[in-house]
Amino acid sequence: MNHGNTSKLLAGLFALLLVLSPASSVAWAENGSKVAIVAFGLFGDQSVFESEAKGAAAILANRFGGGPVIVRANTRRRGGATPETLASTLDSVAKEIDHERDLLVLILTSHGSPAGLAVKAGAREEMLSPKFLATTLRYTGVRHRVVIISACYSGIFIPLADADTMVITAADANHPSFGCRDRAQWTYFGDAFFNTAMRRAANLKDAFNEARGIVRRRELRNGFDPSNPQMAGGESIEPALVSAAPPPPPPSKGRQPGREISAPGGRP
Repeated sequence: MNHGNTSKLLAGLFALLLVLSPASSVAWAENGSKVAIVAFGLFGDQSVFESEAKGAAAILANRFGGGPVIVRANTRRRGGATPETLASTLDSVAKEIDHERDLLVLILTSHGSPAGLAVKAGAREEMLSPKFLATTLRYTGVRHRVVIISACYSGIFIPLADADTMVITAADANHPSFGCRDRAQWTYFGDAFFNTAMRRAANLKDAFNEARGIVRRRELRNGFDPSNPQMAGGESIEPALVSAAPPPPPPSKGRQPGREISAPGGRP
């Protein structure tokens, strides 16, 4: 094969990869940008939060890729996911990425209250507040951020949103969310957003809208008051996260839906 034909073949293969890959990933990669992902499961007494942190990070890494992926979770035997380790982890990741060009995605999953997120690390119990998280993110110096919080009353974190920071929460500031049973793979919101919508939606906004509908139908079916998932901010980063068409859905055998929970599963 001559060099001309080889060049044409390589160009064709590259074009095919662009079609098959999520355009959101391509949009960042075109400029040599990275998407760093940090996921913390904060409540160690129930395995669902570790499972959700790991599953969410894996799905987003597969979708966006190109940067460091760090997952930490508390369990009944292990307690390494605390506000202090979150701060140090974000600081460490920030040193690996470009503060202006790259994107930091933070996933937090736990029980929640109107005061913040519950942290249960062995015998240690504390609260991660919106103020602490805002300060921690600011100190990283990373401009473009997506914060996804799966917890009751997680809408209290919506004020962190601005043009450079997109915030997605499993509930508004006045309602619990559901599905936090021990040994479940996902909460209601995690199953709808990460495990379902993010596998096929064209962008985060579409994934959120689809997930919100899935969650609401499931809650009403089980007789729960709607949790009202929230999304705000991110106007400056949304164009780079939009793709012309979603990637094809994976084979059904590759998806592992969370367990259906008919009994109350709110996270007080």
